[in-house]
Amino acid sequence: MDDLAMETTNNLKNNKKKMLVIGIAGGTGSGKTTVVNNILRDLNAESVIVISQDNYYKDHLDLSFEERSKINFDHPRSIDFELLKEHVSLLKSGISIEQPVYSFITHSRKDETILTHPQSVIIVEGILVLTDPELRDLFDVKIFVHADSDERLIRRVRRDIQERGRDLDEVLTRYQKTLKPMHQQFIEPSKNYADIIIPNMKKKNSVAVKVLSTVIKEKLNSQVTI
Repeated sequence: MDDLAMETTNNLKNNKKKMLVIGIAGGTGSGKTTVVNNILRDLNAESVIVISQDNYYKDHLDLSFEERSKINFDHPRSIDFELLKEHVSLLKSGISIEQPVYSFITHSRKDETILTHPQSVIIVEGILVLTDPELRDLFDVKIFVHADSDERLIRRVRRDIQERGRDLDEVLTRYQKTLKPMHQQFIEPSKNYADIIIPNMKKKNSVAVKVLSTVIKEKLNSQVTI
C-alpha cells in the first residue's frame, strides 16, 4: 500500500466516517445525470463523490480506431467491471483511487486519471451498473431512472452529435442495431433489482429526488460508524 492509501485509511479510521454507496442506473438519455445533480444540490456536495461507469469502458488499444468504433458499448462485457468493483471496494475501505478517464472520441482511455478520495456518499452511475451481481452487492441503495424510449432517443441523438462528434446516421444506426436491443436485454431487466424507481417526469422526478435525499440522510444518520 502506498503512502497516500495508508494516510487515507488512517484518516478514515480516526474520523470514523459514515459511508453510503448508491448505484444509479437507467437507459441512455434517461436523466441519470440530472438525478445525480439534484442529489448533489440537496446534499452537501463536498461529502459526495460520483463514479461514472463511462470511465470504466475496457481499453482496447490493441485494436485499430475503426475496430474500436464498432464495439458494442451497451453490452455488459464492454465494461471493466473488475476494476470498477475494485475501486468501489477500495473507497469503501477508506482508500483513495485513481479513476480512469475514457474518451468517446478516440474510444480509448486517456493518459490522465482522476484522484478520488473516499467520502460519506459514493454515487456510482451508469446504464449497466445494476447488471453485475457483485457490484450490486456493494450498493446500499439501488436506483433506476425510467424514461420514455422516444425521449431517451432524442437525448441520445443530441448528446452524441454535440458532445461526441457523431453524425445523425451513425447515431440512429447504432441505436437500431445495438442500443435498443441491449436496453431490452440487459438494462430494462436490471430495473427489477432497484430499491427505488424514479420516473423521469418533471413533477414526479422532483418529488422522487426529494424523497431519495431524505432516505440518504436518514440512512447516514442511522448507520454505525466505520
